[in-house]
Amino acid sequence: MAKRLYVGNLSWNTTEDGLREAFSKFGTVSETKVISDKFSGRSKGFGFVEFEDDGEAEAAIAGMNDADLDGRTIKVNEARPQEPRSDERR
Repeated sequence: MAKRLYVGNLSWNTTEDGLREAFSKFGTVSETKVISDKFSGRSKGFGFVEFEDDGEAEAAIAGMNDADLDGRTIKVNEARPQEPRSDERR
C-alpha cells in the first residue's frame, strides 16, 4: 500500500520536480504535489510525496526531516487524512 508524506516549510521556489528529485534517493516516488494558492498560484509552503513502498517512505522521513531543501529546513512526517470542512463561512 502506498504511503503519503507531508512535507512542510517548503521554499516558495520548490517545485514538484524538485521534490521528486530530493526524495527519489530513498526509493520510487509515485507522486509529488506542491500545494498552491488557487488565486495567486503561489506555493503555500507545503506539499506531499507518495511512495509505493512503506519502508522507502519511512527511510525518507528519517533522512529528510529537518533537512535543507532549497534553503529551508523542511519538516517531513506521515500525512494525516484531510479533515472535513464546514460549509459555514464566518
